[in-house]
Amino acid sequence: MRYAVVGLAIVVFLGISFLLARVLSADSREQSDVADLIRAQARGDGDGMLRLLAGCSADPRCATRVRANVKALHRPGAVKLVRFDPSTSFALSPHTGRARVVWNTVDVHEPVVQCVIVQRTGTVLSGPGVRLRYVSGPRPGTSSC
Repeated sequence: MRYAVVGLAIVVFLGISFLLARVLSADSREQSDVADLIRAQARGDGDGMLRLLAGCSADPRCATRVRANVKALHRPGAVKLVRFDPSTSFALSPHTGRARVVWNTVDVHEPVVQCVIVQRTGTVLSGPGVRLRYVSGPRPGTSSC
């Protein structure tokens, strides 16, 4: 009987650990996707940004914002994320929110603050996913999203 209880506890622990790992991997993917978007922007790669923003090329407002960002925020040097505030810290179901990113480059140290609308898809059981929907222009340094 004792072995059965221990075995059940191990199975429950492994199941919870697996589900938690799936949620945390979505947080990591969100940061990685936003970093890719910011790197494309800093390189001046508007087409790359449009590929990373789901549905953006079909939305004139979004595509115009991307072109304006590329023109205003093209910078030399490698991008460094100074701070990243995810759209949600723990989503078990689909969710849309704003992530706040503060970044600069190794050559231009003045930080840029931007907001990215992030759509979390899926669930813990089906597997969470991340879609970037929109990126704001530069915002004042201490502003929130």
